[in-house]
Amino acid sequence: MEILYEDNHIIVAVKPRGVMSQGDGSDKPDMLTILKDYIKEKYNKPGNVFLGLVHRLDTNTKGVMVFARTSKAASRLSEAIRKREFKKRYLATVEGVIDNTDYVLLENYIKKDEKQKRSFVQNGGDLASLEYKALRSYKIGGTTVTDVDILLHTGRFHQIRCQMANLGHPLYGDAKYGSRNKIDQEEFPLVAYSLEFAHPTTKEIMKFEIRG
Repeated sequence: MEILYEDNHIIVAVKPRGVMSQGDGSDKPDMLTILKDYIKEKYNKPGNVFLGLVHRLDTNTKGVMVFARTSKAASRLSEAIRKREFKKRYLATVEGVIDNTDYVLLENYIKKDEKQKRSFVQNGGDLASLEYKALRSYKIGGTTVTDVDILLHTGRFHQIRCQMANLGHPLYGDAKYGSRNKIDQEEFPLVAYSLEFAHPTTKEIMKFEIRG
């Protein structure tokens, strides 16, 4: 587990692909349990360890996550997310050519289908908002793809995957949202590479970035 920062209030770590944000009752690895065990061992803490989950990443998405080590920090971070004061940036590889090199606002109303475990653009759904811009286009085999930088404003279920597919540019290899290309899920092309927020106690602006 790659730890980027820790103090008495928060811990910032990199979630690998294939690891859930929070356990679902199965024996699959999840960040909350892994980090609780890490804290127990490092600080020799007996009994239950408090660790607050304030945001999530999909299982097949790699990226930076912040966790709260106190209930006060959890409350303040959650409030900051509700107020859209977190800046979350993603790198995605989508199918087709996108040529806008300045950010373009993309907004849809989307709704989660619990049975299919996916989201659809649908009137009456929740507002999903992001900005995206093209970085470069190239070919993978016979498929033209574009690397896209995304600034996420809302945190809906499968939001980026749903919105980009609705635009006609599903993520490369994302069969659930229309891609016909097959990939190893360990190579799923979505990385939450940058996270910026105010520290819940000091109010210092903190920014963490990783390579995709």
